[in-house]
Amino acid sequence: MTIKTYKIKGSRRFSNYWWASIILIGGTGFFLVGITSYKSFSLYINASIQNISFIPQGAIMTFYGLTAILISCFLWYTIFFDVGSGYNEFNKITGVITIFRFGFPGKNRILKLKYKLQDIIAIKISIQEGLSPKREIYLKMIDKRQIPLTKVGEPMSLSDIEQQAKDIAVFLNVNVEGKY
Repeated sequence: MTIKTYKIKGSRRFSNYWWASIILIGGTGFFLVGITSYKSFSLYINASIQNISFIPQGAIMTFYGLTAILISCFLWYTIFFDVGSGYNEFNKITGVITIFRFGFPGKNRILKLKYKLQDIIAIKISIQEGLSPKREIYLKMIDKRQIPLTKVGEPMSLSDIEQQAKDIAVFLNVNVEGKY
């Protein structure tokens, strides 16, 4: 095998769909209650907002609702453009490693980095457990740079990350280093 490719999943994950939907629903509810407290009428059939005055409760609910709607729009925007998706390609024929990612629309939408195979001295695994666990694979370069290869967000299982790092190291004929 002379070419090895790993797909990277971007923003189109279940958790992002979930949070974008929940935040939009909640934000819309807050916004509507805040606006109806200002207009003094009710949009809900069995709900009475007579006890909510616009200043300060209605104004705060309108502000929080609008903020939640804007955050939700940003999440839907990243999902639509699949920010963060791409691939890592290891090509022995050309002697080049290509790291490709999609970003936000604009002149820098596409991130495409290329490195020479002979500049790689090791594959590094970094594992940090705790409240916010991190499990990452890096290319360790001759000039001491460390280029991340794994996706951001959902951490991979220990066995998967070790297997992927081993496969890449065997393919590139370099050592695996670890930081636990």
